[in-house]
Amino acid sequence: MSQMLAEKYSGLEDIEIDVEDIVTEDDTPVDNLFSEKQQRLLTEPLYTSWPGLVDDEGNSRPFLVAANVGVFPSLHRPPIVPDIFLSLDVTVPENWYEKRHRTYFVWEFGKPPDVVIAIVSNRKGNEASSKLQEYALMGISYYVIFDPMRQLSDEILRVYELRPRSFQRSPDNFLSAVGLGLTLWEGEYEGKFAVWLRWCDQQGTLTLTGKERAEQEAQRAEQETQRAERLAARLRELGVDPEQI
Repeated sequence: MSQMLAEKYSGLEDIEIDVEDIVTEDDTPVDNLFSEKQQRLLTEPLYTSWPGLVDDEGNSRPFLVAANVGVFPSLHRPPIVPDIFLSLDVTVPENWYEKRHRTYFVWEFGKPPDVVIAIVSNRKGNEASSKLQEYALMGISYYVIFDPMRQLSDEILRVYELRPRSFQRSPDNFLSAVGLGLTLWEGEYEGKFAVWLRWCDQQGTLTLTGKERAEQEAQRAEQETQRAERLAARLRELGVDPEQI
């Protein structure tokens, strides 16, 4: 399916398409406070701490992760605005203020996103019905429904994988094609304690936020300092000046 999609959109980026009349953003605030924080927790850590994937030559593969950005499958179909999407092997153009580069036009990037995450806050979004069908038709490889208040079912987290033209429930929460997993994490983020959805590796190790990474590095540096101080004190007890070593 991925190869078919790549062939479908190959070369379209060279075709001049008039997008000036397309509404790419309407500036209407619609998110609740939890969803806004959750979106940041799913975007910032990838840029801060995720090493990403590498190609066959060992080069880092570019990626784009974004929140509340419209995805336009074609010029004549309305956009879908996922809470979160992740797209591998794409680069945002330098002139991203141009209309054709201000949103995710599939024909501009040459492929649909690889992962879409829906953060459910009510029953009006059709996340488990029409959205499921629309994203499958678009060729999204993974579709994730995070339902922290159990609005749609008793399951907080559901992961779907495209096989080959419709979504099927994934046996686990590891998205092998993108090298990332998803896990529920109970803890404090930006001063609020909740059950959050977070990225992780195949072993379940969290992809850290910038703050967590800085704290971890500071703790490691402090431990090294204490270790050096203990070693120096022991050397002095033995009559050895550590400054002379």
